[in-house]
Amino acid sequence: MNVVSTTPDAPSAVTPTVSDLLCFDLYTTSRAVTGFYRPILDKAGITYPQFLVMLLLWERDSRPIRELVQELDLEYSTLSPLIKRLEKSGLLVRVTHPDDERSVLVQLTDKGRELRWIGAEMTNQLGQALGMDAQEIAVLRKALHRVKHGAERQ
Repeated sequence: MNVVSTTPDAPSAVTPTVSDLLCFDLYTTSRAVTGFYRPILDKAGITYPQFLVMLLLWERDSRPIRELVQELDLEYSTLSPLIKRLEKSGLLVRVTHPDDERSVLVQLTDKGRELRWIGAEMTNQLGQALGMDAQEIAVLRKALHRVKHGAERQ
């Protein structure tokens, strides 16, 4: 790894290479993992971001949109088109909250519930492909959470 001076005009300043950057490793790993999932998601007719919405609803159905925004750490303007496409596909519906007319709930349809198998299949196939056991994956996830939280504090 190249050492980089904190002074931009220092004669010893070395520009890092792409392979020196943790952010590049995280980026390419994320792309590889979501690419690994693509055949399963294609079979189900949904994208990875749509899968994340569905996963939350399989975990607990009938959620307010604001809760999905918080859980997925997305902007409403990003989540709204995902929900619209899933609704158009017949996988979920939006309904007015019975206790608060200003709030909209997102609920699975029967067709949406039928796709629940995807989560287990993706988890099993990725674990096998990585050659990592549950403990190794837990350690990796813990490290990734530290990276995320550290970056968010800045």
